[in-house]
Amino acid sequence: MITHLINVSFGIFAFLPEGWLFMILIMLLESFILSKLLCHKKIDKQIYISIFGSNIISGAVGIITTLALNGGWILVVWFPWVSSHEINISEPGNLLIFVLFYLVAFILTLILESFTNWLFLKRKYKTRQILINTLIANIISYLIGTFILYSYSFGLLPS
Repeated sequence: MITHLINVSFGIFAFLPEGWLFMILIMLLESFILSKLLCHKKIDKQIYISIFGSNIISGAVGIITTLALNGGWILVVWFPWVSSHEINISEPGNLLIFVLFYLVAFILTLILESFTNWLFLKRKYKTRQILINTLIANIISYLIGTFILYSYSFGLLPS
């Protein structure tokens, strides 16, 4: 059943229980990574609060931005979620456009999350540590999350 739900745009998936579960798992992964990198612990309450706060802010900005940019389709621009029904990567140029769009979405997310993490953590950690480790945590979570979601979406993983 989940494969059928994933095969829709992320704007719909994000508001289903499976979408919330996926996003919580990604935030837990980012929190764990940032905790290990900054304080060498698996769990640091302040870091977990920071990660969850920064992701909520990033998500809210994403929703507002996409509503403004495309007349009401939530999360279609901010989250470059497409399935094999929405983009044909075998057509020349489509894959490049998709990758560039995904990169822009990642950069915007990273800017918002880095700034928010800095606000939450600046008293305890150096700015450079916060920014570099936020980048590392986001790269890892984006790679894992992208692999899982797009593998299901494009039918690369068995259902």
